Amino acid sequence: MENRAIRIALIGDYDPQVTAHQAIPVALGLVAENLQRTVQFEWLATEEIGTDTALTQFDGFWCVPASPYKSEDGALRAIRFAREQGRPFLGTCGGFQHAVLEYSRNVLGWADAEHGETSPESERAVLTPLSCSLVEAIDVIHLQPGSLIAKAYEKSEIEEGYRCRYGVNPQFEQHLMSDQLQAVGRDSEGDLRAIELKKHPFFVATLFQPERAALKGKMPPLVRAFIEACGLRD
Repeated sequence: MENRAIRIALIGDYDPQVTAHQAIPVALGLVAENLQRTVQFEWLATEEIGTDTALTQFDGFWCVPASPYKSEDGALRAIRFAREQGRPFLGTCGGFQHAVLEYSRNVLGWADAEHGETSPESERAVLTPLSCSLVEAIDVIHLQPGSLIAKAYEKSEIEEGYRCRYGVNPQFEQHLMSDQLQAVGRDSEGDLRAIELKKHPFFVATLFQPERAALKGKMPPLVRAFIEACGLRD
């Protein structure tokens, strides 16, 4: 089974103009070359993810940037599948935001949880505008020692790029991070930038976009760790 192709579902609505969407196939190619594994990927348009979508065929799920998605429900359905079925999951930027939203609704039971970008008047907007928009910004992130993300980077402090305007609402952060969900990355101001799910093989989400490094010819360590986790399903 060593040569079996690793199959990745890219959750999101592909747009060739989005920098992250340009970077993701390059990142996966660099990782495949490094690991000497065949990595196949398929874009899953959110509008096409329904109850009958064959999600079981994928080894891992990457919820990609460029939200709001055409179908919030479709994105959340795929994220929930990865979370409940123990399939490796990576969420970047919009994927981070929707991983938080899915957890809020389906684990914490906050049926009224909303994304502030699409429902700004909601009393339970678990994602709200960042105090300082991180559009085309690069910042330092401090990683939690022993976390999956720290192990991937093999260091406790990294620099990564963003294109993001929304993050976790500070009003709900303590409750969100009180059980299975862990805060594993914070910026220089102490704001939440990366999360992981306990008791899951690999469930990591970042507000930053590690895939961007691939456009400079650098293999993203977090993407490598994600694909390695997918490969363990052999």
